[in-house]
Amino acid sequence: MSTLWLLRHAPVDAPAGLCYGRTDLSCVAEATQAVAATIAPLLPVDIVLYSSPLQRCATLARAIADQRPTLSQATIDPRLAEMDFGAWEGQPWDRIARADFDAWMSDFAEARAGTHGESTRLFMGRVGEAWDAWRASRRDALWVTHAGVMRAVTLLQQGVRCPADAGAWPRRPIGFGEWVTVEV
Repeated sequence: MSTLWLLRHAPVDAPAGLCYGRTDLSCVAEATQAVAATIAPLLPVDIVLYSSPLQRCATLARAIADQRPTLSQATIDPRLAEMDFGAWEGQPWDRIARADFDAWMSDFAEARAGTHGESTRLFMGRVGEAWDAWRASRRDALWVTHAGVMRAVTLLQQGVRCPADAGAWPRRPIGFGEWVTVEV
């Protein structure tokens, strides 16, 4: 049996309510160190560390490796990046035109978020590739990643490669610095 640890980055240096999927924001330094200090002692000795390339995750992965010198540095995996929200990136969610948002929701699997961002199918496809590679490795791993990736893994664990509609997307809130484990 292998365990996948999924860890969301610490709070970002940005106003609340901002759409920042692929936007490369930094995190609050003190919070990053606190998350690393909390999770590092809980990790198995032989765990493999992976991180989204976005600095809010890569910084946390480095902080975890610093807490546990026996861990190797994180492998940066672009498949673990958050969804690309296209033209919506960097915009407050409440300023995104309702008609544009509704159009995305009505064709949730295929429509590109923010007109030129990723579709849910593309996003699920790349996260699914990382998921399949982890399962094939049969090793414990930690992914320092994003809430969207964590929700995608929830679906992948249930055998869903792409939700047919927005109503099937997991809605449970995932806090900054929160982690979950998945066993296969």
